[in-house]
Amino acid sequence: MPGVDKGFPKAVYGIGTRDVLYPGELDYFKKNPNTTGMAADDDMVILNPYSTLTDQEKQAVMMNEAARVHMRKRNIEPPRYNLTPEQTEAFKNYGGGDIEAMRQTLAARILSGDPSAGKATPEQQEYAARLRSFMGVK
Repeated sequence: MPGVDKGFPKAVYGIGTRDVLYPGELDYFKKNPNTTGMAADDDMVILNPYSTLTDQEKQAVMMNEAARVHMRKRNIEPPRYNLTPEQTEAFKNYGGGDIEAMRQTLAARILSGDPSAGKATPEQQEYAARLRSFMGVK
């Protein structure tokens, strides 16, 4: 069974990584090559072995997904801010429309510098700064 790059650490920002994918995860990644990684149901960070991202881009994805696990597990209080109308539109289908999932994804993307987060509000930037400090991101 294909895994992700063996050169990556077994944990990132305090969250475990898994390089052996379950069959359902592997099928999902194969069908969704634009999904580069995820915070798996077992709270491990996994990467898409079919992704063509650079190592630096993969590290950003791992940071993003580790942040999502921390928020999901309530290791840090999850975000409660509002989304802008543009963000609401961009993420409307994310997580089945779950606003908490949208907020967490947005916070993680702001943290990792993903431009798909759109223009962050001051409240969103403040939360991302707290998340950055909590995770020890430089």
